[in-house]
Formats: sequence, structure tokens, C-alpha cells
Amino acid sequence: MWWRDGVIYQVYPRSFADSDGDGVGDLRGITEHLDHLVWLGIDGLWLSPTFPSPNADWGYDVSDYRGVHPELGTMDDMDELIARAGERGIHVLLDLVPNHTSDEHPWFRDRRDFYVWREGRDGGPPNNWRSVFGGPAWTRDEASGLWYLHNFAAKQPDLDWWNEDVRDEFDDILRFWMARGIAGFRIDVAHGIVKDRELRDNPAAGAEDREQERWLGQRLTFSMNRPEVHDVLRRWRTVAEPHDGVLVGETWVLDLERLAEFYGDGVDELHLAFNFVFLLADFEAEALAPIVARTEELLPERAWPVWTLGNHDMTRFATRWAGDDAGLARCALMLLFTLRGTPVLYNGDELAMPDVEVPPERVVDPVGLLGDERRPGRDGARTPMQWSDEPGAGFSTAQAEPWLPYGDLSVNVAAQREDPDSPLQLVRDLIALRRAEADLRTGAYAETLVDGGLWAFRRGDGFLVALNLGSEEAAVEAAGTIAIATGRKRDGERVEGTLTLAPGEGAIVRLRR
Repeated sequence: MWWRDGVIYQVYPRSFADSDGDGVGDLRGITEHLDHLVWLGIDGLWLSPTFPSPNADWGYDVSDYRGVHPELGTMDDMDELIARAGERGIHVLLDLVPNHTSDEHPWFRDRRDFYVWREGRDGGPPNNWRSVFGGPAWTRDEASGLWYLHNFAAKQPDLDWWNEDVRDEFDDILRFWMARGIAGFRIDVAHGIVKDRELRDNPAAGAEDREQERWLGQRLTFSMNRPEVHDVLRRWRTVAEPHDGVLVGETWVLDLERLAEFYGDGVDELHLAFNFVFLLADFEAEALAPIVARTEELLPERAWPVWTLGNHDMTRFATRWAGDDAGLARCALMLLFTLRGTPVLYNGDELAMPDVEVPPERVVDPVGLLGDERRPGRDGARTPMQWSDEPGAGFSTAQAEPWLPYGDLSVNVAAQREDPDSPLQLVRDLIALRRAEADLRTGAYAETLVDGGLWAFRRGDGFLVALNLGSEEAAVEAAGTIAIATGRKRDGERVEGTLTLAPGEGAIVRLRR
């Protein structure tokens, strides 16, 4: 199965490559840069939303599930991208947004039963649910006097997944795209599409709850995370199977036991479920190693983990985890490609690209526009891909500023391709080593040492991975040859009994047998 052995690359289409000079990335731009993915060794391409949208939430407010946003191109452009990617052995995944639509979707006018509508309570909303984007999760329709649910922005009404017609409609949407050659879907808010049928109030959050729930003031017990969502995922698995389609879930749950449930028995729900417990942890050995060990313990026997360092919704890993420390950023990249599971790389992360500071007047993200210091905006992780240090960063020929500003143009693809010690070359070599060595693709994960900042684990019988995430020099027992080190001058170095690593240094050792 390609998605188990391969590497998936996430593209934020508006920010990858602008082929027509309007300052906005598009599908043709992606097609024109497919050879970059081939050079890296990528097997799957996940496109953040490409559907028509008013862009209240930049594509995550869909107005037509069977089309392409005009700014991004046409259906012919999508077909061309699928075909050209296929010629290169790259499978294309779309970003499906089933929790909500745009309020400008025709359904919101013509099929009101597709959405969650209720009468108010005591002159206010039907219950106490809060929107993830701030404020009540309900808006009153003046014409009818009823309230509609939106767990996100008011322009993103939630669909009613208790309605069988909604379920039938999405079955058809999945089939429509897979018939056009789409290899599968990343499913937005996969944990939250089904709501409590009785719309019971959420309980108050306590001091022991995670930051998101404390910020909202409540646990999302009834507005999301309902057990009935698994019925939908099992149904989609049967829809996808005849097409060999893969289902990748945005499973934003805060405990590993619940995460494991999204795999069902390992072969009847999601193929891959993102691990946000891992992503939200501190970049420390003593924080991350237990999460990986527990994930390995909990997943069903036939299930397969998936790992990523970040995505379009999070501060870039080089800033969030590494604090812009080059050594730690390289350790994070080495970790991504050596854990047992499918690696997903967000565009720009192969450059260890840091978050870009977006001036207040350029902010477009609805979360950033809240102006709440507790909720950093997402624009800094969505800025244009930097292909060169020339004007327009190789992203666009536009004379005007792109839709989001550029960052430090010294961080770019062209420069790093010429530098054998760059993060980009490290990523390419890590992917090539993983592709060449079965132990690094499918070999068992076995933790050997977590001591202070040092984390060491074996993959199969052939490799030891050691990462020093601490501030002191550290050592681990090993005998063999360094296949790849984060400091590339150590590649090929013989290890005779002890591997010593400086702070922010990592190495993959081919063990002597």
C-alpha cells in the first residue's frame, strides 16, 4: 500500500506557486512544480481545499463540493494535475470538509434540513455551545426566528449528519472525485461532524483540561467527539475500498485512547488518523517518547500510525518546536522520517522554514482577526513557498504583494538545493534512506533510551536513531556506521560502542550485525 510505505506532502494551494501572476497560488503552479516533489521522493500529494469558496475561512467554507475555486483554476486544471502527478507516481488527495459548508452553498438556501436548526432557549441560543472561532456557536435567522449551528465561523453552518440525505450526498461526492482519479481524502474535523442528537449543554472545563477547552470554557463533549461519528467513517471506508481510496482524518482529540478508536479494528475506519497529542506536546524527549510508545501500544494490530510536524493550522515546527534553533529543526525532521508510520510533510517544512511575522494590516485569518493573544493566527504558517531569493521569491511574477507576505528570502529552495548541508538536502536523503531500507519503513519501533534530552530507539534489527533534544552532550551505546547525521560531516563515521551527540544533534546508525 503506497500510503504505508510512502511519504505524503501537504500543499496549501494559495501559497505554493502562482502561475498567472495574480499573487495567489493555483493548480497550474502546483503542476509546474511536481518535479520538486519527485526530486524529494514524495508519493502522495494532499491539497488543502480547492473547492469554490467565499473564503471566509480560506477554502474551509465550501460552496460547491464538485468544483474548483476560480482563483485556483478549473476542473481541466485539476484533471491535468491528477494526470501529470500520476505519470510521476504521485497520488493526489483532496481536503474534504464535511462538518460544515459556506452559508453561500445552495444547500443552505434550498435544503435547510441539511443543517442543524433549533428554536432558542430563554431568548437566547438553544444551548451553551461555543464556537472554536469565539462567541456562541449559534446564529439567529431573523426571517424564521430559528437558530443555526456553526462550530466555527457564522458563515460556516454545520451540516446535520443525522439526516440520511446528507450521508448519501457525501457518498456521492467521494465517488465523484475518486472516479476522476483522486486517491483519497484528508477529512477536516473528522472527529466532530456528528453532534449530540439532544443538543445537551457542554460541561464546564476545569483546570485539568487542555488549553483549547479552557479557552472555550467548556469540554466539547456534546458539540463534537460523539461516538456516532464512527458509523460515518465505517460507511466511508466501504465507499472508498472499491477505488483503493485512502481516508486520512483530522482527529483533533486530546487523548491517545480516543485517537485509537478512529482506526476501528484497524481496517474498517480511517486508514490514518493524525496524532495531535504528539503535535501539541513540547519538543522534549521526555514528553514525546512516552506519546510514541503509548501510541504504538494502543493502535489496533492492523492499524498504521501517521506523523507530521505541523500543518496549515499550526505555527511552523521550526518556530513552535525548535525555537528557530537549526539543530533542533534538523532533529525534528530526522524524527519525522524515522518513526514507524507514514510521514506527512507540510510544504516549506523541508526548508525548516520558520513562521513568518504577518503585519496586523495583512492578517486575513479569521482566528488572527480575533486579536486574542491566547489564539495565535495561522497566517504565519500559510505564507508563500519561497523557491528563490529573486523578487517574487520564484512564487509569483506579480509586481504587487502576494496574498500573504514573504518571509526571509534567504530561506529558499534554490539555495538549499545547492547546499549539501541544508535542511532540504537532509530531507531528501532521509526519504531516500527510508525508501531503500525496509527496517525504516516497516521495522518495529523499540525505544532503547530516554535520558534527559536524549531519545534513542531502534527500527527493526538494522538501525538505531538517536536524537539529543537537550542542552547537554549525551551518549548512547551503539556499534556500526552513521548512515545520516543532522550535521552531515558525520555521515559515514564509524561508531565503536558509544555514540556521543552534542545538543541539537541526531544520527541514524546502521548497526553492525
